[in-house]
Amino acid sequence: AIQLVESGGGSVQTGGSLRLSCAASGYTYNTNCMGWFRQAPGKDREGVAGIVTNDGTTYYADSVKGRFTISHDQKKNTLDLEMNNLRPEDTAMYYCARDIVDSARCRAVYQRQSFIHWGQGTQVTVSS
Repeated sequence: AIQLVESGGGSVQTGGSLRLSCAASGYTYNTNCMGWFRQAPGKDREGVAGIVTNDGTTYYADSVKGRFTISHDQKKNTLDLEMNNLRPEDTAMYYCARDIVDSARCRAVYQRQSFIHWGQGTQVTVSS
């Protein structure tokens, strides 16, 4: 079975940084589309960033552009999210997700949040 395990969450002050990591295990050789999502209490889950792992195409929510960077390490089979200049509104549970769709369909999967595999999440709390 494929497992996604997030790590790196924590509590920081406004303006601080965190680096989230998602380790994938199991048969993940056909991974091509991955993403980070977040859900704050009382709010819907929202997309943060996505990546087509085979060609490096990335997608970002407007609210995180210029502050967050998504990356995928093929050798380590990890998905990272570098988060800088964090704000209180970034406080949420962060989830990584994985799919095998081709590059042309990755954006649609990201926008519909219809990934086939999801992690359990890691909490990020930003205090003012």
